[in-house]
Amino acid sequence: MPAVRPVLICRPGSRSRALASAIEAAGLPVANLDVMVLEPVPETPALRSIWLDFDHFHKVVVVSPFAADCLYEALDRYWPALPLGTAWYAVGAATAQTLHDRLGVRVHVPPVQAGEDTSEALLQLASLRDLKEQRILLVAGEGGRTLLADTLTARGGRVTRLSLYRRHLRSPVPAMQARLAKGDFRALVVSSGELLEHLARWCTEATLNQPLIVSSRRLATLADNLGFCTRVVASGATPAALAAAVVETCDPERADVDHDDLEKG
Repeated sequence: MPAVRPVLICRPGSRSRALASAIEAAGLPVANLDVMVLEPVPETPALRSIWLDFDHFHKVVVVSPFAADCLYEALDRYWPALPLGTAWYAVGAATAQTLHDRLGVRVHVPPVQAGEDTSEALLQLASLRDLKEQRILLVAGEGGRTLLADTLTARGGRVTRLSLYRRHLRSPVPAMQARLAKGDFRALVVSSGELLEHLARWCTEATLNQPLIVSSRRLATLADNLGFCTRVVASGATPAALAAAVVETCDPERADVDHDDLEKG
């Protein structure tokens, strides 16, 4: 009896477990490509100075759940009680949930009408349009896009960008390289442009003809440019949203029922 082909995921760290569980709950096997490692950066005197002056910032914008975790670890050392009056923003629902769970703060997220959790969507919020003389702390990892910092600065904000972690890319193990090249999987789930471009080097025509699940229209455009033929845009980057897109793609007859179950989970 042939082995059941898995859904391939590549989300790093602990978040991979939540995504795998959501997909497995729908009865689909999962294999993690495990090609990215996240590493917090050591604290420097410059970072310590920012933490001590944290109450000077009017707004804090956080780009990822791991950035939120790193931020919590720092604030827990320096601010047993958070300063009042800070407005909190997150690029996506998972980041907002992490901030709420860790720090107990109310978090602004991209508007529902935007239809996706992206930097572009977050920038549609009315409270981020006129930032004259406001001090903004942008919490992210090293590298990455400059859209948020550039746009917030152009709108008058005094932006301090904090890089609290590093991303390390690595090759898939040989067995996973072979699976990618043969297209030996049900679907590939990717929620990062950096990861999609990294994986492209192991992609063949067989890979490009398998379903690709992405978390935003921007990633769908990148997928088109890389040659993927069947890309599906999930309603967001949360495990439930990505898993629902996987189910709709791999097992459409169960999509309605499974989506309800995933949302409850």
